[in-house]
Amino acid sequence: MNDKYLKSISSKISRQFPEVAKSKPKVQRQSGQKSRSSTTTYLITYRGKAKTADGKSINRIVRVTADDGGKIIKITTSR
Repeated sequence: MNDKYLKSISSKISRQFPEVAKSKPKVQRQSGQKSRSSTTTYLITYRGKAKTADGKSINRIVRVTADDGGKIIKITTSR
């Protein structure tokens, strides 16, 4: 994946999920998966920690599916 697109995606994810803002994303090409526009898709995973209201720490995993052009197809997150 192009670094320009990865930086763009990372900035969008950082705004929506600030607890993963400082994590380095792991990028995996998804084999056999095609988006509607017949381009290659990538799974980008961010990991971080968040504090709950009672002060406990929980792991936060954000998974982003995106295409070659940097278009976000889907975002999923752990609780």
